[in-house]
Amino acid sequence: MNQSTDKHLHLVSFDVPWPANYGGVIDVYFKLKALAEHGVKIHLHCFEYGRKPAPVLNDLCTEVQYYKRDISKRHLFRQQPYIVSSRTSEQLVSNLLHDDYPILLEGLHTCQLIEEPRLGGRKISVRTHNVEHEYYLHLAKAEPGIFKKYYFYNESAKLKKFEPILSKAAAIIAISQKDERYFSAHYDNVHFVPAFHPHREPQISNGKGTYALYHGNLSVAENFNAVKYLATKVFNDLKTPFKVAGLNPPAHLVKLLAPIPNIELIENPSDAELFQLIHQAHINVSVTFQATGLKLKLLNTLYNGRFCLVNEPMLSGTALDELCVVANEPEAMKAAVKELFRKSFTAREIALRKEKLDVLYHNGNNVEKLIRLVC
Repeated sequence: MNQSTDKHLHLVSFDVPWPANYGGVIDVYFKLKALAEHGVKIHLHCFEYGRKPAPVLNDLCTEVQYYKRDISKRHLFRQQPYIVSSRTSEQLVSNLLHDDYPILLEGLHTCQLIEEPRLGGRKISVRTHNVEHEYYLHLAKAEPGIFKKYYFYNESAKLKKFEPILSKAAAIIAISQKDERYFSAHYDNVHFVPAFHPHREPQISNGKGTYALYHGNLSVAENFNAVKYLATKVFNDLKTPFKVAGLNPPAHLVKLLAPIPNIELIENPSDAELFQLIHQAHINVSVTFQATGLKLKLLNTLYNGRFCLVNEPMLSGTALDELCVVANEPEAMKAAVKELFRKSFTAREIALRKEKLDVLYHNGNNVEKLIRLVC
C-alpha cells in the first residue's frame, strides 16, 4: 500500500454516494474507499436530493458536507444545463476557500466550479462519467413520454454547449476507453482510469447453471427496452428459463412478461438475492442500445457469474471483449444461448477472467494512478 498521509483532496459529488446502488455513485463510493485506504484525507461535498446523509461516509472521509440541490423548475429555463445549474452552492464555495487543497469534481454536473473566480489558481480535476450530451440524446430517443423526451433533447443541446468548460480542468479522468478517445480529440490532459467497484476477487462457480438472467434498474427506459427486446425477440420461442431481476419494473413490463411461460420476473431483489441470482445463472445476458459510459453491471456479472452474453454496445470502451460472448441480432443471440447451455464453465475460464480483470480493473492499481493525477 502506498501511504500518502499528507495528501488532502476535496471531492465534490453530484449525489450522496451511499447506498452505492447505481452506476455513478458506485464509482464515487468505491473511489472514496480506495483513496482512504491509500491514506488520502478526503473532504467530501455532496449535493443532496432524496438520498439521506450517510454516517458511513464519515468513516472514509476527514469531513463530509451536504448541500441541498435546488430541483425547482426555474432551472429548466436557464442557459446552463439543468443538471449543472441545480447544483450550485455559495456555502460550497466558501468551504472550498478554507484551504488550498486540490479539488476533484464528479461529473460535468458539478463543473460550474471551474469558472468560479475565487477558486482561480486551484488545481481542479474532473472525473467524467459519460459524454453527457450523447447520453442525454440516447435517453431522449428511448423515452416514450413527450415532455421527458423534450427535456432530454433540450438538456443534450445545453450539455454540448457547456462541455468546453472541461478545457479549463487540470485533468480530465475518463471512465471508459471510448470516452477517453472522445475527450482526447477535443481537450488536453485526458486520462483513462476505469470505474471503481466493490469487487476484489472473482467469485465464480464452475460447472453449469439452469437459467439465463438479465438484471438492472427496470424503471430506467434503457433497461426496460432491453428486457422487452430479450423477451419478445430472443427468449420468446426458446424453452430456456429466463429470469429478469431488477428494481421497480413498470406495470406495462410486468404485463408483457406475465404470459410468457419460460420468463420469471423477480421484483426488487435484495443485494444478497441478486448476488445469488448472478452467481447461480448459467448465462448473464447484458444488452444495451446506448454505447455510453461504462456499464457497471457488466463488471458485476464478470466478477460473479459464469458465461456473459452481450451485444457490442455493452462492451463499448471496456476492453473486456475476450471475456464475453458477443451477439448483436436476435437469431445470433438465440444460437449463442443454445450453444452455451451445452457447455460447462471451466476453471481455465475463471483463471482468464481473474487475470484480465486484475490488469484493467484492480482498484488498488487504479487509485495510485488517480492520486498521481489529482493530488
